[in-house]
Amino acid sequence: MAALAAAASFARRAHWPTAVAFSLVAGYVTVFVLAMVHTGYDTWGALLVLPALMAIGTPILSRVAAANPEKDVFRLLMLAMALKLLCAFPRYLMAFVLYGGAADAKMYHERGSELALFLDTHSPLSGAFHYDLGMKVAGTGFVIIVTGVVYAITGPSLVGGFLVFSWFGFWGLLLFWRALQIAFPEADSRRYAKLVFFLPSLLFWPSSIGKDAWMMLCLGVTTYGVARLLDRRFGAFACIALGSLGTAMVRPHVTVLAGAGLTVAYVLRRRPRQVSALGPLRTVLTVVVLGVMVMLMLQQVSTFFGTTGTGGDSVNQVLSETSRRTSQGGSVINQPTGDDDSPQFSLNPAGLPVAVVSVLFRPFPFEASNVQNLVQSVECFALLVMFVRSWPRLSRLPRLFVNRSYVAFAIVYTLLFCWAFSTINNMGILSRERVQVLPLVLVLLAVPRPEGDRPKLRAHSRPPLWRVQPGQWGERAAALPVPAGAAAQAGTEPGPGSAPRSGTTPTQGGSTRS
Repeated sequence: MAALAAAASFARRAHWPTAVAFSLVAGYVTVFVLAMVHTGYDTWGALLVLPALMAIGTPILSRVAAANPEKDVFRLLMLAMALKLLCAFPRYLMAFVLYGGAADAKMYHERGSELALFLDTHSPLSGAFHYDLGMKVAGTGFVIIVTGVVYAITGPSLVGGFLVFSWFGFWGLLLFWRALQIAFPEADSRRYAKLVFFLPSLLFWPSSIGKDAWMMLCLGVTTYGVARLLDRRFGAFACIALGSLGTAMVRPHVTVLAGAGLTVAYVLRRRPRQVSALGPLRTVLTVVVLGVMVMLMLQQVSTFFGTTGTGGDSVNQVLSETSRRTSQGGSVINQPTGDDDSPQFSLNPAGLPVAVVSVLFRPFPFEASNVQNLVQSVECFALLVMFVRSWPRLSRLPRLFVNRSYVAFAIVYTLLFCWAFSTINNMGILSRERVQVLPLVLVLLAVPRPEGDRPKLRAHSRPPLWRVQPGQWGERAAALPVPAGAAAQAGTEPGPGSAPRSGTTPTQGGSTRS
């Protein structure tokens, strides 16, 4: 009895958060020591990389959250980063356990380890600093270089490499979210955050060593630059140039799609109230520069795919080659017909609706050929249901296309992406490639509700601070004044001695200028 009483007394005096933290640290150290004894650095190195990535990302997320009004933003961002990093482990298991290492990540790891060893033993200032990749830099060669640089910093750890690339993908998603807040402040920022940070495809696929995570990062940088350009903020062109260079080195055809969307969005950009004499000339010059950049990227695409045609012929050759390469395996969507080894497709814009449905919402549940496709089909069906239920929001898109140029950028990029990638005939490849468009597709689901379709606030409820216009945060009020009608409906009347309450007017927004 005395022992039980002593234990109860200790439990009452113990500081449980400290005890839990101490237990977690002790457990982590134990696992780390056991991993060092029984495994190689290829595995236990991840136990060093994971806390390092969290330590680097936490202060950055703290600053981002400080620019947002709701106190739960930091908690949400930390949860998103932790979950994104944890998804690197099932992605690794899928590549090296389920598929037995038959994945591109294995090649990137091996070649990246060789490059990291070369970087460790040779100085760039020495005259003998020369490394032959055995292939052109653009495309696969560039990802090998990125992997080698990562391994030169972290050491050649396969699981650690998965974690770093998953971390890259998270920052791309974060930049997509910030871009929405900057260029589309009246959007439902909280809904978009939940979708873009926790959609299973965006968590899972860009969490591997390879092109997907790198493209997510660079597309996020590009989109962030587009948002700053449309909102006339400093540093826009630097972000666009840096992000476009990163995407062009891996998938230049996606860079062309983003450039076309940016050109349309810039033309539709709302003019400032006070226009200088050089304003129209600056706009024309910018449009010309963007057009020239798109043309140069089209030439780069032709070189990248090794096509010889020009204009429509070159595009047709690229799409034909894409269709042929993806018409293999057990997850083929459209079976080839006749003697040709690839299905026929048409560049007619009339087929665009079918292309949109095929790229965004397939495979359908009845098309699934394995468990992986079945899981993916559940997400696609859920996304389709969300679009159907969001029809009141989507009905505002024609007006927003003209009034909000960021919406025009998202729509143009989405349509061009669906048109170009509708030639992919393997559902597994399509599921992985689709993540390059999903962050901008989700912008359409963040369109604010029409005025008559918004849910009514309950009595004594406080509108979320996510939707307060920039510059109106102020101090956190205790409560909002209850309208007389709402008080009567709730069966109470404001007393004559009630203290006045202050608050902010709910609007559709949620961004800060940073």
